[in-house]
Amino acid sequence: MDNHNLKKISDELIKTFIFAGKKSISLRELGLKKETKSDNTPVTNGDIEVNNILTEKIKNITPEIPIISEESTSNKSQTNMSNFWLIDPIDGTYDYINNKDEFTLNAGLIINNKPVLGIIYAPAKSRLFYSYGYGNSFEVINEKEIKLTCEKKTKANQIRAVSYSQNLKPEIAELHKKFGVTEFTKMKSSLKFCVVATSEYDLYVAEPRACEWDIAAGHAILENAGGIITDFSGNEIFYGKKDFKNSSLILKRGKNL
Repeated sequence: MDNHNLKKISDELIKTFIFAGKKSISLRELGLKKETKSDNTPVTNGDIEVNNILTEKIKNITPEIPIISEESTSNKSQTNMSNFWLIDPIDGTYDYINNKDEFTLNAGLIINNKPVLGIIYAPAKSRLFYSYGYGNSFEVINEKEIKLTCEKKTKANQIRAVSYSQNLKPEIAELHKKFGVTEFTKMKSSLKFCVVATSEYDLYVAEPRACEWDIAAGHAILENAGGIITDFSGNEIFYGKKDFKNSSLILKRGKNL
């Protein structure tokens, strides 16, 4: 699939993401209905509604490509898939439930087991990011596209990292030391990928956790902006692994932080 077709797909999806994001906010304002899933994580009627909006649109645009969503059992038992969508309708459900603003809507298109297109929308922050092929990653600000290039914006002697927790596990602390991290900030959801792509931060590292739908869209946005994404051993990340489980992750703004 070439960049022209990828751009057409992303253009069609952006309006749907904005609509779904507004819907997630309005449902929260009305009061969310919460349940606990079999893995002991929360899900709300907002997660389900956003999932329905996004999957319906994606099925309409690319009916031949299967969809794997966190909030659906469809296609999750399939193996040896190479082309598919990964959707996390609301990443950061705890933030969503607790009236915080870092939750995101996510969709990533996987072709030949690699993410080529990604859209992430943080409606409570009014931040929208998307990407369609290498060299084409953007943040939309006041309806203007700002191209993301991963050029360093932090000070020359400063390495800023994001972390999913304020309490670093020993292996994460060791990697922060290896990369010369001078400060880190706790951040939830896939926004971590986006703020490295915008060069607000330089690094994010995580041990194996969560699932592929949590990272696919962000992977496309960061890598297509010029960032580097590997596991702890420096290996490339591929998608469609057993149970769609993540490997370890190192996100770098570039080779030289």
